[in-house]
Amino acid sequence: MKNNKFSQVLFSSLVLFSISAAAKKNEFITPHQHSFSSSQTVLMDLDKARAIGGMVLSFDESQNIAVAHLTELQMNRLITFNHATGKCGGFEALSESESLKPAQVIASFTKNQNVFNSMGLRQFNLIQFNQDYSDLANLADPASLEKTIKWISSYPHRYNKAPEPNRHVDDLARLLETELHDAPWEYAVEKISHTSTRQKSVRLTIKGVTRPDEVIALGGHFDSINQSFFGNSDKAPGADDNASGSANLLEALRLLKNWKQFDRTLEFYWYAGEESGLLGSAEIATDAKNKKKQVIAVLQLDMTLFPGSGEQVIGLVTDFTSPWLRDLLTQINSNYLKAQFIADECGYACSDHASWHRQGFHAVTPFEAVTETMNRNIHTEKDILDQRSSLTHSNTFTKIAVLFALVLGNSDLKP
Repeated sequence: MKNNKFSQVLFSSLVLFSISAAAKKNEFITPHQHSFSSSQTVLMDLDKARAIGGMVLSFDESQNIAVAHLTELQMNRLITFNHATGKCGGFEALSESESLKPAQVIASFTKNQNVFNSMGLRQFNLIQFNQDYSDLANLADPASLEKTIKWISSYPHRYNKAPEPNRHVDDLARLLETELHDAPWEYAVEKISHTSTRQKSVRLTIKGVTRPDEVIALGGHFDSINQSFFGNSDKAPGADDNASGSANLLEALRLLKNWKQFDRTLEFYWYAGEESGLLGSAEIATDAKNKKKQVIAVLQLDMTLFPGSGEQVIGLVTDFTSPWLRDLLTQINSNYLKAQFIADECGYACSDHASWHRQGFHAVTPFEAVTETMNRNIHTEKDILDQRSSLTHSNTFTKIAVLFALVLGNSDLKP
């Protein structure tokens, strides 16, 4: 493992060195179609900000987090750095008002992190096995999941800066209305507009019966991107990243139609613009905080299709997530799934859970593998459903979504 990490760091350093050398010769080549064309102020890992030469405006060394202003060239260096190490995302684009207050952003982040780190699942909150929950989760069907992943990844791309960034979004909203017309509970399907991108997010709300003001959120990003330097296509099917997680949520909903009602409100999200800096989820989480919504817990599903660490071996992201929810998810696994969870780190802003975490909400993200063995075909035209994919492996994440909704949606569990 140490040798793998050393090789990864060495490779990343060589990538940065080659880009820097090319830039000095005015030979910098941007990714195939989706490079950044302007500077941005972002929240990101401190070590990455320094590595690519960004202007660090404020930072917390203990959390390895920084607000940095990146030029167009540095943004594209960051893309290459993340792609070389197999990372998705890796930064959160800040709003104009936040960009003017970098110290406050860092101070707020550190305060929230200290609160999260002090929390764990209390003994009297241990969950009990429920046969009905188990029976419902076990109805998850890999064959149905395959059809859904194929449908989502059939779009040439789902890029948030494309000329038509909402074709797949509109189709999803229509599909949800069709699928849920006979659901036993009150629900609403919304397309959420954003100021940071023309692409919209989709939210499905299932109203709780006894505690409707308490919200359990489940989400995954619905966009895709092609950042390949070496391909000859602009296609970004994104079967793994993130048709898989998006499909898990749809499959979970199809099963949850068999459950008559929920005590708490459930919100399902398909986020816009994750690949460009967590754009949709950042606005949604900020709005939830401003409105003082009681979001009890957030599940993020991003990449579930490639069993790089082995079948039923799941990476449980430990950095910038809630210890309380990691404990809870571990209990759900012990009671129902019997998969193997391996603690892993992915760095700040590797997916949309970071948006919720930064606003002080409890979030958790199980991942297809530990990051060292994740799918290296993401962000290219090769991210397709093929022999390397495992629908059985991904189907476990459908079960996770179902159980997360049932356990937290029908209890008074909270940190």
